Amino acid sequence: MTFEDVLIEPILSEKATALRDQNKYTFKVASSATKIQIKEAVRKLFNVKVEDCTTVNVQGKMKRVRGRPGRTASYKKAIVKLAPGETIKVFEGA
Repeated sequence: MTFEDVLIEPILSEKATALRDQNKYTFKVASSATKIQIKEAVRKLFNVKVEDCTTVNVQGKMKRVRGRPGRTASYKKAIVKLAPGETIKVFEGA
């Protein structure tokens, strides 16, 4: 698995934005990715020093479409803590 395959997309929710004050960044990652692979992918792609990585398996929610029950897709979320002074420019809008 390449580094581009590990990180699917950044998560830009209100909670994820609040975590950036603690120097933590949130990504949707491949469900088969390990913490070590996630750390390496963030380090290589964004040129930052990663201190810690926490992963969470997020279950899909029940939804209704035209009266029929359905589910949103489940995914794996990674919260990556960077070393003090490090930032990811993509999240900052630059």
